[in-house]
Amino acid sequence: MFHVVLYQPEIPPNTGNIIRLCANTGSRLHLIKPLGFELDDRKLRRAGLDYREWASVAVYETLEDFMVLIKPKRIWALSTRGSRRYSEVSYQAEDAFLFGPETRGLPQSLLDALGPEQVIRLPMVSQSRSLNLSNSVAALVYEAWRQSGFVEGH
Repeated sequence: MFHVVLYQPEIPPNTGNIIRLCANTGSRLHLIKPLGFELDDRKLRRAGLDYREWASVAVYETLEDFMVLIKPKRIWALSTRGSRRYSEVSYQAEDAFLFGPETRGLPQSLLDALGPEQVIRLPMVSQSRSLNLSNSVAALVYEAWRQSGFVEGH
């Protein structure tokens, strides 16, 4: 199983899409407050359809709370500021994938604390700013799951 960690997500349909993705890949979703929406938001429900009941979703006051409770083996932060491509990493079960808020990404201080080896990026053409959050999560989760042979339960 992989851990998808959304740090202060802002847009309900993105989180709804990620709930659906996690339900369909066996990944666990962790939401770090503050959230830009309520978990019963209509837009969140519409994007996630009825997958909320099939997904493992937990909410934490802080990223530190997540780290203490879950104790992920490794954490990979996805950022446009990363120098290492996501495809250069050998993922393992229980890895955590950390994604920042849609409008600003992860704070530089958090990326610095993790170190450059743990900050990865998805390639884009040179003039692009960023990808949609739910698309980024899907690309990374499916690469990690592919590496594990698409084994259920990782």
